Amino acid sequence: MSNLWNLSHIRPQTEVVMAGETIPALFWNAVQARGPQVWMRQKDLGIWQSWSWDQTATAVREIGHGLLSLGLAPHETASILSNTNIEWVLADLAVLSCGGVCNGIYPTDAAAQVHYLCEDSRTTVLFVEDDEQLDKALEVRAQLPLLRKIGVFDMEGLHQLDDPQVIGLQALRELGREHLRQHSGALEARAAACRPEDLAILVYTSGTTGKPKGAMHTHAGLVYTVRGYNTLISRDEHDECMCFLPLCHIAERLGGEYFSLYTGSVLNFVENPETVPENVREIAPTVFTAVPRVWEKFYSGVMIALKEAGALQQAAYAWSIGVGQRVADRVLAGQTVPALLKLQFQIARLMALNNVRKLIGIHRARFLVTGAAPISPDLVRWYLALGVPMLEVWGMTETCGAATGVRPERIKPGSIGPAATYNEVRLDPQTGEILVRGPNVFKGYLNLPEKTAETIDAEGWLHTGDVGVVDEEGFFRITDRMKDIIITAGGKNITPSELENELKFSPYITDAVVIGDRRPYLVVIIMIDQDNVEKFAQDADVPFSNYASLTRAPEIQALIQAEIDRVNRKFARVEQIKKFFLLDTQLSAEDEELTPTMKLKRKLVEKKYAERIEAMYRD
Repeated sequence: MSNLWNLSHIRPQTEVVMAGETIPALFWNAVQARGPQVWMRQKDLGIWQSWSWDQTATAVREIGHGLLSLGLAPHETASILSNTNIEWVLADLAVLSCGGVCNGIYPTDAAAQVHYLCEDSRTTVLFVEDDEQLDKALEVRAQLPLLRKIGVFDMEGLHQLDDPQVIGLQALRELGREHLRQHSGALEARAAACRPEDLAILVYTSGTTGKPKGAMHTHAGLVYTVRGYNTLISRDEHDECMCFLPLCHIAERLGGEYFSLYTGSVLNFVENPETVPENVREIAPTVFTAVPRVWEKFYSGVMIALKEAGALQQAAYAWSIGVGQRVADRVLAGQTVPALLKLQFQIARLMALNNVRKLIGIHRARFLVTGAAPISPDLVRWYLALGVPMLEVWGMTETCGAATGVRPERIKPGSIGPAATYNEVRLDPQTGEILVRGPNVFKGYLNLPEKTAETIDAEGWLHTGDVGVVDEEGFFRITDRMKDIIITAGGKNITPSELENELKFSPYITDAVVIGDRRPYLVVIIMIDQDNVEKFAQDADVPFSNYASLTRAPEIQALIQAEIDRVNRKFARVEQIKKFFLLDTQLSAEDEELTPTMKLKRKLVEKKYAERIEAMYRD
């Protein structure tokens, strides 16, 4: 692979690149070392604005002193209810520099969930993004006696608000400047007093099986993990990253904010979740981490664009991707790529592949990282055929993010790689459950000692709930969640995620839930890709008036049946899907059926659509 891809900057970096045993220590040391260099960028009124380390430090210092003036005590919790933006990072670093605990709340959470999370975490200060998020806080504040202040990032539309409990971010910074004049060394003293063993952040699980649980991570665990990430795949100050996943999720908090804090990589913030495809092309990140849904969406966009292209362009793509796939096959097999094939690959890049990469926005990417959910091996091969290695990592909130990872020099599609060097990973000999042990493993669930004891055993092994296998090279592969494995009425064990991943490879399918436990055959619930299916309907003159009518159109039903038939051909008869139905409601992150990372919640979907599922077994 090294003959075709420059891997020199992907090599593991074992040296400590920034001193500090707590997150505040890392940050303030980084400010001193990198001062005028750009750390973050964010669009304001359509123009990219840069934040240097020095500018970030000024804002964090003022917000931190503002919090001290409001009486934020060491070990008290402040929560952030906002989309991913620079203000989120500023508030987070200010809270941690005060010696506080920072908790993130998904901006899609309803007021009742905001109440539960603030109450459970004993939140005393709540940051909200804007008037929409403020409304949720105001709705429940009477039930939160510990809540002293609500800070608002964006006061647009709130200038007439006269509420003593609410303060805008700029007003908080003014308070901080006054406090700084009177107590110049107070924030530094607080930051210096932070101990590695202190609780730093809470990350609440999505709560697909009951109420969310607050995973506790210490400064020591966070610092240990970001150093470990650099031994898995290194970054440096020349890298451009994109920050767009929720910062209250472990993936973006560790792999985005804190990893970039440690390495100096530039963080570019998207305008909003809808502008991700456009912003990727503008930013052209050198390192790009995303969830499978994003990679699937990019692939679908290319396939749809290809259908609209002329015959010459289609032929050029077909030949070029064929060459790329032959290269990818040899790379995956560990074989040398012959000189003639290398030359053909360079021609293929000039003819079509470079344009595809630019269309997506990955033309500068040294590598891509995928995680948080299983991904189709065919999709990994496709990106590799474009000339961009895709590396799969696996982990969870409780492991502080990645616990295993595929190395660029040895990619195995469908594998989550070997254990990262900074933790141990093994299989339970009885159940096949994947177990993890190491300093990166969380300290337990807030207020839930019994749940903690169920999850971490007496020897320190974290029971992940994922079932897997490991090969002779030490590469792990997830076969399914322990609770999701299907055993049909005929006694056949089936892994639904394999079928679901194949279905999601279709440009017309966004998500799928396969069902069949103790049933005579498998059925599936499908969420269509609205943009691509609408485009298909328009091109084929299929009449529809709204989303529901689109899903019921016979031509769309036939389109999805054809995709299911394609997948079924890859599986034995007993593993094939016999019937399906399409969700006829447009779902967004606000809907209970979806997790914040836009995955369908299996148990909730099965329960909510139980009647329609039963109908597929009666008909």
